[in-house]
Amino acid sequence: MVPKGKFVRPAEPNELVPENYFAQIRVEDFFTSEAPLEIDLGCGDGKFTLEMAEHHPDRNFLAVERLLGRVRKVCRGADKRGLENLRVLRLETLYTLEWLLPENSVDRLHLLCPDPWPKAKHHRRRLFQKPFLDAVVRVLKPGGELLFKTDHDEYFEWSEEHLTDYQGLERLDWPDDAFFYPKTDFQIQWEAEGKKLQGLRARKPL
Repeated sequence: MVPKGKFVRPAEPNELVPENYFAQIRVEDFFTSEAPLEIDLGCGDGKFTLEMAEHHPDRNFLAVERLLGRVRKVCRGADKRGLENLRVLRLETLYTLEWLLPENSVDRLHLLCPDPWPKAKHHRRRLFQKPFLDAVVRVLKPGGELLFKTDHDEYFEWSEEHLTDYQGLERLDWPDDAFFYPKTDFQIQWEAEGKKLQGLRARKPL
């Protein structure tokens, strides 16, 4: 029940709005069919997720994004393309992984070009460290994967060290031609400047 006088923003098309943000959700309840679930953490303008959902109609995709303007853009893009296998959640990434999603419920997690927080005094704000990895292992199914890309060399080295030290995930090779993986706008921009993204791929043991 909504308190008197409280404005509630109408949901966008394809937006996933939990009834209770303090309880775990059954993600499959928000899709038209059951299918492997992939999640794009911090989806930005949604280019990657939209292309993935269009390319893989046999999978479900959840795009997680904190900023309302981006949420609206991705929702409308999904609606325009008629993507019944894509939903968008407006929420912070770590909270989503730690509290909202059930254990062993996700087949793949994508983390593409997160804020590198380049200044040393801000490194504690970086997402890719133990609390995040613990949350990743919590939600991934056995055999599920985490795929991470960054355009920041030092952040890549930081993430690689954290992944090497972490016992709950095993690193996998990720050749460029391993599988369909569309480029984000960030990647296109950086490659136009002669730079290259680096990636990490890891799996939760079976």
